[in-house]
Amino acid sequence: MPGNVAKFRTAIQSRRFRPLRRAVRVPVWGDLGIRLSLALSLIMMVVFIHYLDRDGLVDNHDGHVSFMDVVYFTMISITTTGFGDIAPISDRARLVEAVIVTPVRFAVLFIFVGTAYNFIIKRSWEKFRMARIQNQLSDHLVVLGFGVSGSEAVHEMIERGTDPSTIVVMDPSEERLKYAEELGCNVICADASRDESLMAVRIAEAKTVLVSAGRDDASILIVLTVRHLAPDVPISVVVRAEDNEVLAHQAGANNVINPVRFTGLLLAGSAQGAHISDYLADLASVSGRVQLIERPVLPKEVGRSLNDLATGGRGLRIYRNGGAHGFWENEAGALQEGDLIVEIRPTEASENGA
Repeated sequence: MPGNVAKFRTAIQSRRFRPLRRAVRVPVWGDLGIRLSLALSLIMMVVFIHYLDRDGLVDNHDGHVSFMDVVYFTMISITTTGFGDIAPISDRARLVEAVIVTPVRFAVLFIFVGTAYNFIIKRSWEKFRMARIQNQLSDHLVVLGFGVSGSEAVHEMIERGTDPSTIVVMDPSEERLKYAEELGCNVICADASRDESLMAVRIAEAKTVLVSAGRDDASILIVLTVRHLAPDVPISVVVRAEDNEVLAHQAGANNVINPVRFTGLLLAGSAQGAHISDYLADLASVSGRVQLIERPVLPKEVGRSLNDLATGGRGLRIYRNGGAHGFWENEAGALQEGDLIVEIRPTEASENGA
């Protein structure tokens, strides 16, 4: 998996997308406390230095430099106010101001300016920007669960040309979300089985939804929640127990993928021939020499045979009125408007002679 991260980071480096939310290791108030503690520590250090060298200072008001005078002088010195009522008069005191206090003055100013930027300007802008992005989400792809199956699906979609900025990944794991961020996806840390979480990513406006929660019961519950909020959005879900495939369909999933069953098909294929499983894996991945494509029939293909596609691909099956028909059946002899075609096409690398 780390190798895949490096590969995809290079692939999308030129079009990196700022995520909806980024994981913050230190809590907001913790970060603020660290900044303020550092600034106060620097100020106290300068107070201590000034107090040790108070003989090099002169108070034009009463001629006596007390501890409160040192604190007062330190604050007006660091803030560059400089009223002139207390001033360094000895060469050593002036050297301390130039060599020690001046760098500390810049450091304290940078800390306070940086804090103001991060906690007021930047956070307010980020909150506004993220809300604006969320409000404009439409025709996006939502991935609910970024485990092994979810992450591999996102990898494959990016390789197939999907812009990562159109992908929204929801997962309760900050570590997984960080990995999704590196791919350029939008991320949100939330429970996908809750209505408010799905509404936050405008689930009803999504192009399609992929569900892979890692457990069949959690995945089916998420499918039920998605279908409740988005009656017309296509849903694909991963389940591992054969008995749960029917439940996933009843919950509202359009496609149910069983990785255990697919693995069994590859194993069985390898027993029948050395290259059958290799070809099946080739079909499933865009990085192979051929790929499976599902698409609607083109207007110029209406009336043609499934074996005479305008794209030059090999037609395998058509879906018409809820039924599936193979290339050898009579229904494949004449394509009709509204048909969905499943075909095999060579990949670009294969067409270029790779």
